Amino acid sequence: MKNPDLKLLRIMRTRGHHPAAEKAARMIARSGDNGYLWIVVGVIGFLVDSGRRRQWLTTGLIGPIAIGVNFGIKLIFKRPRPVLDGLPPLGGAPSSLSFPSAHATASFASATAMSRIAPDLRFALFGAAAIMAVTRPYLGMHYPSDVLAGAALGTTVGALLPLSTDEPGAER
Repeated sequence: MKNPDLKLLRIMRTRGHHPAAEKAARMIARSGDNGYLWIVVGVIGFLVDSGRRRQWLTTGLIGPIAIGVNFGIKLIFKRPRPVLDGLPPLGGAPSSLSFPSAHATASFASATAMSRIAPDLRFALFGAAAIMAVTRPYLGMHYPSDVLAGAALGTTVGALLPLSTDEPGAER
């Protein structure tokens, strides 16, 4: 097997698997469906950080927006999801397209944007994004390169998101 992407995928699908770990990975991945986890983080930020409510709502929505951008790219590349003999995927997906990973894109877009308004949370936000991304090849849903591309795309989307510093009613 010369393809390093496929080799790493096979390692991720055969090492460290235990029913409890697989269940946890599926739960984490489900929380990333449609960017739900990041919407919740944005709502929590909105509720606890009254000085930056607009920014938290904006960053909470960047995950689903990034998924839309991601899907357009999937339609261009049309890379099918991985198939490993004897190792079926441990989850489902709304599309048969793999490149780039929407979970990684949404997670890194959100972590990047949210860390711009809350730099003290950067480690936790990017840690959560990385864990979300790793679940995808672990569950057999993506090649590792899909995840890396999604992380790069998401980081770019999150960095480009305009974040107004003006709150409604604030003096200019």
